[in-house]
Amino acid sequence: MEKSGSSFIFLAFFLLQTLTKHEATKVPAIIVFGDSSVDSGNNNHISTVLKSNFPPYGRDFDGGKPTGRFSNGKIITDFISQAFGIKTTIPAYLDPSFNITDFVHGVCFASAGTGYDNATSDIFSVIPLWKQLEYYKEYQTKLRDYLGASKGNATIAKSLYLISLGTNDFLENYFLLPQRSSKFSVEEYQSFLVRVAAEFVRKLYKLGARKMSIGGLPPMGCLPLERTSSVVFGGGGECVEKYNGIAKDFNGKLMGLVEMLEKELGGIRIVLSNPFDVLHDMIDHPSYFGFSNSAKACCGTGRFEMGFMCSRLSPFTCDDANKYVFWDAFHPTQKAHSIMANHIVKTYLSIFL
Repeated sequence: MEKSGSSFIFLAFFLLQTLTKHEATKVPAIIVFGDSSVDSGNNNHISTVLKSNFPPYGRDFDGGKPTGRFSNGKIITDFISQAFGIKTTIPAYLDPSFNITDFVHGVCFASAGTGYDNATSDIFSVIPLWKQLEYYKEYQTKLRDYLGASKGNATIAKSLYLISLGTNDFLENYFLLPQRSSKFSVEEYQSFLVRVAAEFVRKLYKLGARKMSIGGLPPMGCLPLERTSSVVFGGGGECVEKYNGIAKDFNGKLMGLVEMLEKELGGIRIVLSNPFDVLHDMIDHPSYFGFSNSAKACCGTGRFEMGFMCSRLSPFTCDDANKYVFWDAFHPTQKAHSIMANHIVKTYLSIFL
């Protein structure tokens, strides 16, 4: 059964907004750490080439504004925040147009291009995960000063912490550069990243966080950029199943980590929010979700453009991003983000409602 693009968006928004207000108050704020999958504009304010603060990025965002989100509009964390009845968008911590009054109910520390591995963040000179945590500590101080210690601590404990990264560690680091691949097997590198994730969660826990979601990897072998790369190396443009298999294996290790931390850290509620299956379904059965294209992206030729290569000067960019699963060669469209958010809220995050 096929759904039109507009009707499916309406359905997704309807489902996201049907949560009752008394349920939503259980989570006063959404706190975000991660990479370009959840960066709402922090890279705009650091010295890096990995930015998206120019058209056509953001052309379907409120007011047609490019915000630094790697999308034509909103991203998954915006929709999750909306689903929890909090805010319709989550502001970037480094954006000087926002302050603590804007961050009380949600803040994003994520940085496009980063990973669990510090070496990954060094590639594009972006914000490593440890630095995101330092910004969060600074935020805690501002929050307590603004709300008072008691209310500030309560907000810290009741907020939902979303952690989403890992794809860059494999695709932009391990499989491209020799530093890690010469030192680790794939399985050893996965275990290394899981240990980093574990320590990050433990540090958040010590700082008062109690409700957390670790994001799983998407079917990274089906990103348009990887499909294009497969053609270069003699393939036919299909998904790179090797990379998809690694993503599945890594998600399994993250699930084991979640189970371990639940036993180790008293009072924590932590889940693995896995986007793999829902995004893979969109890629395999695009028409069911109202898409017409899941192999190529909307921007440019749809095969390799992202960041500065996805510019308004490209004559090939599509007219209607709602027909595409991917906006650029690495990132989903606003519509795909809304579908993933709806699935993740209902499937994994409902325990926090």
